[in-house]
Amino acid sequence: PLERGDADAAMAAADIVIEREFDCAHVHQGYIEPHACVVDTGADGKANVWASSQGHFMVRAITAAVLGWETSRIKVTPAEIGGGFGGKTTVYLEPVAARLSEKAGRPVKLVMSREEVLRSSGPAPGAKLRIKIGATSDGELTAIDGWMAYQIGAYGDFAGMVGAMSVASYKFPNLKLESWGVLSNTPKTAAYRAPSAPHAAFAIESVIDDIASELGMDPIELRLKNAAVEGDLTAMGMPHPRIGLVECLEALKASDHYQSDPAEGAARGVAVGFWFNIGEQSSATVNLNEDGTATVITGSPDIGGSRASMALMAAEELGIDVYSITPVVADTEAVGFTDVTEGSRATFATGKAVVEACRELKVELCRRAAQTMGVDEAEVEWVDGAAVSSSHGGEPLTLAAITAQAKRTGGPLTATASLNAAGAGPSFAVHCADLKVDEETGQTAIVRYTAVQDAGTAIHPSYVEGQMQGGSVQGIGWALNEEYIFSSDGVLMNPGFLDYRIPVASDLPMIETIIVEVPNPSHPYGVRGVGETGIVPPMATIGNAIKAATGVRMTSLPMSPPKVLKALGDAR
Repeated sequence: PLERGDADAAMAAADIVIEREFDCAHVHQGYIEPHACVVDTGADGKANVWASSQGHFMVRAITAAVLGWETSRIKVTPAEIGGGFGGKTTVYLEPVAARLSEKAGRPVKLVMSREEVLRSSGPAPGAKLRIKIGATSDGELTAIDGWMAYQIGAYGDFAGMVGAMSVASYKFPNLKLESWGVLSNTPKTAAYRAPSAPHAAFAIESVIDDIASELGMDPIELRLKNAAVEGDLTAMGMPHPRIGLVECLEALKASDHYQSDPAEGAARGVAVGFWFNIGEQSSATVNLNEDGTATVITGSPDIGGSRASMALMAAEELGIDVYSITPVVADTEAVGFTDVTEGSRATFATGKAVVEACRELKVELCRRAAQTMGVDEAEVEWVDGAAVSSSHGGEPLTLAAITAQAKRTGGPLTATASLNAAGAGPSFAVHCADLKVDEETGQTAIVRYTAVQDAGTAIHPSYVEGQMQGGSVQGIGWALNEEYIFSSDGVLMNPGFLDYRIPVASDLPMIETIIVEVPNPSHPYGVRGVGETGIVPPMATIGNAIKAATGVRMTSLPMSPPKVLKALGDAR
């Protein structure tokens, strides 16, 4: 349990207390490409693995552990990934394929069918939650008392702990949280984009919206009044660094969407989401070629545009055109150890390694230039892709000019950086949805949707926008349609995309985005991870809009037509 202050006394003194119970179904990440690999185990006992995953060093480590091999026996080459969203942070096929290849003396390919993916690879956990929040009559949130239980399948998981860690958006001077991971006769769960946070946000943001409604307050104003800022404590007791929740709320409040009335027959909901982000271990090597181009080699599989971000940061550091840089995700024998691409860490942590390597190269470039110019090294600066010396009468030496002479001045120009990155900046998002509910069928139609998110610094804005839109769409699917349906015997009844209904483009309007930039002081360019947070607010956002449209509070995910119809009937 996590406790701060005296939640029971604060509830007793509160002017308004609202308590609700919620439940969330298991949902799948919905990646289009199934799990697949090719393994060729040679006569020397060494296995070459080609696999689509979120971390090929992870594939190497788990495969070695399962087979009882040394990791040096396994080389993993990362394939392009057709979606992961947390579901490819573990392995299912690679050890089996490696053993079969060893026995057969031939390469072995294994590919899961869609049914096998849905039945056998980890979905996000289901959950039951009970949330009670107290407030004063002027809208100050004084206490939260929460109980959360995550259904994690047949084996242990971290879902309960992470659910508690995700409670961090509001000041809450008094807090009591209890979170559990519950074993059940269902498939083992896996990560799914901001693991466990969407469940907690669905419950907490629904109750907060009900408090705003009871008090007659604008939902954004109530959230602004209580929003966490730098120095405020998370549920885990850690003070927030510089964060951008207030800026996100203000950006939505000032947006055209929020300043416009909903369309006729539509109602509006808003909600906040949080994800703490992580750093972990990363490595990068930057090689300068003799013609002045560069190769950036990392070990982070690109699941959302990180290669472009690496190239952009290298270009900024070196002062050269981004199109002269080739970003490469290398195999486990060609780059230093790198942790899984998860927790929105790649652009932050691996990007830091790229920047460090480039800065090391700039020092060496200045040294080489000083040697060529015949001046003291301390007199040379790197400016806009060239070495400049005030005491040297000639033109600045460009990077291409220096690399062309590398053999004469000391040899190849290359630098490697490895680190365990600290200071991953927490990320907040605020979403707004306008929707219509057909009270005869229970169908909910989204007519307008805006996602606001703090990206720290948007290295590649269009990719940031894509992450925000993708998270929103997955969250909308979770809110309205997606669920694992089990028989009484625990058998999955909808193991295909015909019956497991994910959103398609025709289901949705264009997701409008507003990128807020509150730089993360722990990254040289202010980066915060953006991949996770976008999936956290949609369920509560849509639930709050359904409440505004119908007067009925939905507490069970998904808020599918049959559930909405039943809730409307019960309310009558």
